[in-house]
Amino acid sequence: MERSAGSEVDDLRAVAEDIRAGVETVIEGKPEAVDLALVALFSSGHLLIEDVPGVGKTMLAKALARSIDGTAQRIQFTPDLLPSDITGVSIFNGERREFEFKPGGVFANVVIGDEINRASPKTQSALLEAMEERQVTVDGVTHPLPDPFLVVATQNPIEMEGTYPLPEAQRDRFTLRISMGYPVRAAEVAMLDHHGAGDPLAELRPVTDVATVAALTASARSIYAHRAIKDYLVAVLEATRRSPDVRLGASPRAGLQLLRACQARAVLEGRHYVIPDDIQALAVPALAHRILLSPAAQLARRGADEVVRAAVDSVAIPDRD
Repeated sequence: MERSAGSEVDDLRAVAEDIRAGVETVIEGKPEAVDLALVALFSSGHLLIEDVPGVGKTMLAKALARSIDGTAQRIQFTPDLLPSDITGVSIFNGERREFEFKPGGVFANVVIGDEINRASPKTQSALLEAMEERQVTVDGVTHPLPDPFLVVATQNPIEMEGTYPLPEAQRDRFTLRISMGYPVRAAEVAMLDHHGAGDPLAELRPVTDVATVAALTASARSIYAHRAIKDYLVAVLEATRRSPDVRLGASPRAGLQLLRACQARAVLEGRHYVIPDDIQALAVPALAHRILLSPAAQLARRGADEVVRAAVDSVAIPDRD
């Protein structure tokens, strides 16, 4: 007997609530960041966390990985990191007289790219095929990556010493970009109580498995999006491309990933359909890191978030009928 769409929505939401509850025992006072991390997970996307050191970027990634009981690999991006450290390398086996493939750090359900912008652009680009096609090609041989596959990369602000800007193609492969920010005072005091007495990450137990996450992620793509919603989404993309403050607007890939993120958000909200509110809520985290600002906007100190929000506000919301 086939399960109804409503049952699948309920199942995914229940799993997401369990993951959220577990992660929030580790990350204090950041419900918005946790919610966006769940959207990235259930939309088959990737997450870029940008902020200053010490605010919990890597801790969020580790907590998410541990909650789904999947394999996790941490790659510390440094200036001397090589692309083969990420993708893997073929090594000649003298006994067997053949080359053997030794997988790199990217072969895991959750790949934690720590301080990704401290590595050179050449090394950063080693993730391009993996993030887009869920596979790695080494010496002409293609190796599939596990399912689900999620890259959670942390990044320090580009103005900080010893960092490289992410290439445009790399940024475009991240579904969402979030900023952790400093916790409110009450949350920071609670963190001192909980983290000072021990390591809450060590006490975090898985609440689901990767097979369940993969199945529910596939079901999220069946969430209904009306033609008017899709037209609205494309109009938002076009608004970023027409903006005088933008030198490079949102790509078609950005639109596809935004739609999938909206479908995942709809499920987390308990709906089996996408509404304009989903697009409005996710437009900034999904698009701001992809656009390039014009020199005039940079001189005027207009940020990408502000420009994307203005583009969204310039598009008429479709009628609710």
